[in-house]
Amino acid sequence: MSEVNDWNRQIIEEFRANQGQVGGQFAGAPVLLLHTTGARSGIERVNPMMYLDLDEHRYVFASKAGADSHPDWFYNLRAHPVVSVEVGEEVYDASAVVLSEPDRTRIYAVQSDRYPGFGEYQQSTSRVIPVVELVRTN
Repeated sequence: MSEVNDWNRQIIEEFRANQGQVGGQFAGAPVLLLHTTGARSGIERVNPMMYLDLDEHRYVFASKAGADSHPDWFYNLRAHPVVSVEVGEEVYDASAVVLSEPDRTRIYAVQSDRYPGFGEYQQSTSRVIPVVELVRTN
């Protein structure tokens, strides 16, 4: 787990030092920082992730690179759907809304078309990867 935390910390530092731009596997991709509240701990957690802006809506994907379990941040936002989002130098509050079908499949297909790795993630797991809309509240 500490390797993941170290990797996240490095991405977060790079994101903040470069007005939301990061390199490596995320170079050129839309990346945001999602602030959630720990489902059990109540402690703020920050996770970098790719997002999709489509038709004036913003979405994130609980892919966990195709693992068979959801990422921790997904459990956190299900328990505490009020989140904070950093995009570039902007920070805003949002409500996290987990999409149901058929919207989930439609939005996930758009992300998979733009970034084929997301299609591979879905193929590598038996779980349905959740899609979450971040609805701005301020």
